[in-house]
Amino acid sequence: MDQSSREQLLHLLAQNSFRLGDFTLSSGIKSDYYIDCRTTTLHAHGAELTGRVFFDLFRAQGWSPDALGGLTMGADPIVVAVAVISSQAGKPVHGFLVRKAEKAHGMGRRIEGFQEKGAKVVIVDDVCTTGTSTIQAIEAAREFGFKILGVACLVEREEAAGRPAVEKAAAPAPFISIFRANEVKAAHVKLKGVPQTFAYSGGCEVCGRPATSNGPRLRCDAHRA
Repeated sequence: MDQSSREQLLHLLAQNSFRLGDFTLSSGIKSDYYIDCRTTTLHAHGAELTGRVFFDLFRAQGWSPDALGGLTMGADPIVVAVAVISSQAGKPVHGFLVRKAEKAHGMGRRIEGFQEKGAKVVIVDDVCTTGTSTIQAIEAAREFGFKILGVACLVEREEAAGRPAVEKAAAPAPFISIFRANEVKAAHVKLKGVPQTFAYSGGCEVCGRPATSNGPRLRCDAHRA
């Protein structure tokens, strides 16, 4: 994988997509940070980098998919970006999108775009937390008749333990994340100049989340100030 493209993409994620604070995720989980990948994957340069990094990953894994796709909306910009980059490279990978439910009118499709049954595909997502959206895309793709080569997400949030669920749903295809949330967080902290001190194992004395600082008391990122 081109490290320059990967490093540039990490910088944009840290700068544009990562926020510290008090958030409730779509899964209902409380978190002291939020990652909105779409502010990067829909950024003009970010879209190009996203396409290059995913396409490089496919080649590094030895995947030669006919298409890639995932659940709308998180996967949408990734799918388009990779399709464009792959076409420019002379090795086109087409795109498809998975609706959250079958369309109630017209053709009544759940899969939009590429429609070749038996084709080899890669499932993509922007953020994997519990893995629910990724698993929905995997199940819909298999139900349609696609053969899944692999599953890849842009950022994996490890604290919700979504990986085992995605790996089980994807098997025997592998699940790979390009970045871990802690990697994006570290880049954000470095970029913004947020001071960090070593935290002993324990929870924040205010909210009980994992502590990231012990100076002078155990605090998470949201309550460190």
